[in-house]
Amino acid sequence: MKVIEQLKNKSIKKKGIDGNDALRLSEEASLHPFVLMAAAGEIRDHFHGRRISLCGSISAKSGRCGEDCAFCARAKKVYKKNFSSFPLKRDGEIIAAAQQAAREGAEFFGIAAGGRTAWTAREWEKICRTVSAMQSLEVQACASLGVLTAAQAAALKAAGLHRYHHNLLTSRSYFPQVCTTRGYEEDMKTVLLARRAGLSVCAGGIIGLGEGMTHRVELALTIRELGVESVPIRILTPVSGTPLGGRPPLSPLEILITIALWRFLLPDRELRICGGRGSNLRRLLPLGIIAGANALMRGHDRAHPEEEADAAREMIRDLGCHPAREPLHVCKCMTACHQQEGTIEKSRCP
Repeated sequence: MKVIEQLKNKSIKKKGIDGNDALRLSEEASLHPFVLMAAAGEIRDHFHGRRISLCGSISAKSGRCGEDCAFCARAKKVYKKNFSSFPLKRDGEIIAAAQQAAREGAEFFGIAAGGRTAWTAREWEKICRTVSAMQSLEVQACASLGVLTAAQAAALKAAGLHRYHHNLLTSRSYFPQVCTTRGYEEDMKTVLLARRAGLSVCAGGIIGLGEGMTHRVELALTIRELGVESVPIRILTPVSGTPLGGRPPLSPLEILITIALWRFLLPDRELRICGGRGSNLRRLLPLGIIAGANALMRGHDRAHPEEEADAAREMIRDLGCHPAREPLHVCKCMTACHQQEGTIEKSRCP
């Protein structure tokens, strides 16, 4: 346990530990997992306090993909017949979803398109127009639109985009086991182009692909070197028919240890628990915050968004933390009005 305390102090003082330190911690975690989580929570408190950020997104376009990512139903090796494919959604539909996210207390809202999406000039103009329209809403506009060019990154920045999301999936050394149709450098280039355009960047990976803890540590160090501000951790939910469809799930405890190790490695970054959290962490989801996470990614296209949002805020408060943003009420006049403890501040309404 002394090792955990020493490395906690090192992480706080030096804004991170090295890979060897992290692997030592992973060994210590097998004996004292909850001590590790508590220490990671202290690191989170030091850099971020107990402010927990929520973000939402919408699947704005979905189609087939020429890549062969082993976990994905869109991949060319799978091409499931029942796969849901649809064109780019209308501006109004995306804006309405962003307003819903604001009502739920989200701090960020992302426009997402699955797979390696090909964009027409008309579609790209529409996306930039939608991003510009989001500037009047009380959520930060984000996007996840696949591989970027420098011109596209600059256009998104000019439109008012706050953050660009582009996952690295896994470590460089394990990447060929997951995808063979593109190189690791291509994803890293998109992250760097977004940063050079002045955008905040959200980039993390998926755990449970068959990689080991060494690969997860390697990925976290790459993310740190790239200067990424927001780091999403997605947990594999196997899809039948994909090459990884039969993967056994990670244990909740291994997921929590991974979150804690990433907090030691990335002490001052946003650490966001994303897709797969409910089915994999189950009732232990609150321990993800104890283990150092300071953000939660909300799902999209949900049946009962208000109920899920209420439950998330209740969980955050039950842990002695507080949501980064309170929910909003959006009036018929389309003006967002702050909601505080059940009352609506109407001074901003015309």
